[in-house]
Amino acid sequence: ALKQIGLLSAVTSLPQIVNGNPLMKVNTGRIMKPAPGISNPNIVIIMCDQVRADVCKHEGFALDTTPFLASLAREGIWFNRAYTTAPASVPARTSLFSGRFPTATRVRSNHNIEDVVYSSDLVDVVRASGYRTALIGKNHSYLKPERFDYWKEYGHLGVPHPANEKEKAFNTYLRSTNFYADLNPSPFPAEMQQPGRIVDDAQNWINSTGPGEQPFFMFISFPEPHSPYQVSEPYYSLFPPETLPPLKTDAAARSLKGRKFELQAELLNKAKPGFERNIPRIRSNYFGMLRLIDDSIKRFIEYLESKNLAENTIFLFISDHGDFAGEYGLTLKGVGVPECLARVPMIWKGPGIGKHSGPHNAHISLADILPTICDLLAVPLPDGVQGRSIWPLLNGTSYPAEEFSSVLVQQGFGGLHYTSLDQIDPYVEGCMVRGSDKFDELNSWSQSGILRMVRKGDWKLVYDMQGTGQMYNLVEDPAEVRNLFNHKEYQLQQLELMQDMMAWELRVQDPLPLPRRRYIYRRDPRNYWSPYR
Repeated sequence: ALKQIGLLSAVTSLPQIVNGNPLMKVNTGRIMKPAPGISNPNIVIIMCDQVRADVCKHEGFALDTTPFLASLAREGIWFNRAYTTAPASVPARTSLFSGRFPTATRVRSNHNIEDVVYSSDLVDVVRASGYRTALIGKNHSYLKPERFDYWKEYGHLGVPHPANEKEKAFNTYLRSTNFYADLNPSPFPAEMQQPGRIVDDAQNWINSTGPGEQPFFMFISFPEPHSPYQVSEPYYSLFPPETLPPLKTDAAARSLKGRKFELQAELLNKAKPGFERNIPRIRSNYFGMLRLIDDSIKRFIEYLESKNLAENTIFLFISDHGDFAGEYGLTLKGVGVPECLARVPMIWKGPGIGKHSGPHNAHISLADILPTICDLLAVPLPDGVQGRSIWPLLNGTSYPAEEFSSVLVQQGFGGLHYTSLDQIDPYVEGCMVRGSDKFDELNSWSQSGILRMVRKGDWKLVYDMQGTGQMYNLVEDPAEVRNLFNHKEYQLQQLELMQDMMAWELRVQDPLPLPRRRYIYRRDPRNYWSPYR
């Protein structure tokens, strides 16, 4: 496997390493001028785990879940067609940092972290550009503490090394939920919840280092609102179950989505009998935690404003993937690539970034973040990067619209689909534990096979390795229950989507290793693939 963790020069990237042997290469990407009017901006990426895009306030959601993020969206640019590269934490986060799709990183599941393949990544880029670096919150990727100036890790079940009795007690509480839910208010106050403590740590790091001349890069990563679904008062009571807006779908839709959706419900019922009756309270907790996160982000940005740091800081808010949160009568994630799992919120704000009236309708991927920051910092893309820079979209300069007319999502670790619970023992497989109601939704049933998804305009195509297709008009059928694949009246639309999917799959074939001799690899400096460039 190709593995390299090195620093990226501002002029050339380091040689690839194959089995310990460096390969010669030529980086033909031109070096762009720094973004005008921007001088070494701080960069803050704020990521949540498992936030559905459609439950954010700026998307028109009925509940006041994210009022502060909505204000950021109004002041900057947000995308309503932003997608994960894969709806699972490790593959998605690996794509964010490497700018590569899961088939190229070799990280197609949460259990392949050590197989990562890339040349240089986002941390290399910002460090080589003179940035101080900090990761505070959830990692769940190939990144290691020694690559950052400051590292404070949090997980879904607490911190790995609690510093005091309160943190130990909160860890114990989180573990008592069996990674599922607490249907009562959390017995710990809101300030003990991890979003607030993560913001405290971020502020303390800035205080300890001082403003200085070095800009900073911060990855603030909230493990929530991912399970365990729990939250403290007053957030527990903020959105009572009986006041929640209706779901787009219910359990009856599972049969329309295929056998895997039914299998996931069977597994959930086996681990947690009658789980569906808890969905209203789980949704309430989920929305309450999202509001707590929003309040925490507001507190952090107001802190930066008080230190006169916000004006020269690029802010990016994203999620790694979504959550069923009741759709199809399911919770968690795992099955397929429905919009509630695949589409993610994405908001940009900061120097050089304009305002956009309403959502920007370009089709964007998590893999596009690294190329965008390279463009902003005027450094060439590392070899093997597959995402595209969206900096022209953010600063209002010209770009080829066709480049962002569609987007690709990948899912599945390969092999055949599992179609029956009898094909493996779930206790042997490991998604369940005897004598416990623990359940891992990312299991052999939900993750087997290969799915590809393309979104283009109002349309969405899903296709698997056995030639089974799904096609939906997302405006007329937001619940994705009327499959129009192979309907004669939509043949031209289907052909266009199939052609886009094929083009995407060819684009994201891994270019590493580059040719050893003579051939000079050509690419657009922003990784644009529009014809005849």
